[in-house]
Amino acid sequence: MDDSRVWAFEESLWTGDAGNYRALIDDECVMVLPEHPFVHTGAQAIEAVSDTPRWSNVVISERQIVRPQEGLIAIAYKAEASREGSTGYTAYCTTTMRRLEHDEWRVVQHQQTPEHIGEQSA
Repeated sequence: MDDSRVWAFEESLWTGDAGNYRALIDDECVMVLPEHPFVHTGAQAIEAVSDTPRWSNVVISERQIVRPQEGLIAIAYKAEASREGSTGYTAYCTTTMRRLEHDEWRVVQHQQTPEHIGEQSA
């Protein structure tokens, strides 16, 4: 998968509907999200997303892509997401995808660290 498709795939996980999310998250996925219970299986993450309004916009910056072996892509980035009626959300994220077959990819790992976690009090 070329770089532009990698980023379009990732953006769709933020802005796509629950069906899109369900189709792209692997059964063996593990996630760390900034909400209780923090560590989620793929099924738990899909359930949580099904009950959460999707982001209407996401800006992805500070993009990094590595391909440690054939059929495996790991990315890291900064996400700035927004939606109607909500304050914005900024997080640093990682996602790992594996190829199941030609042009069929699934997320096997995702992690989000909200931007404010790294700030220290003066």
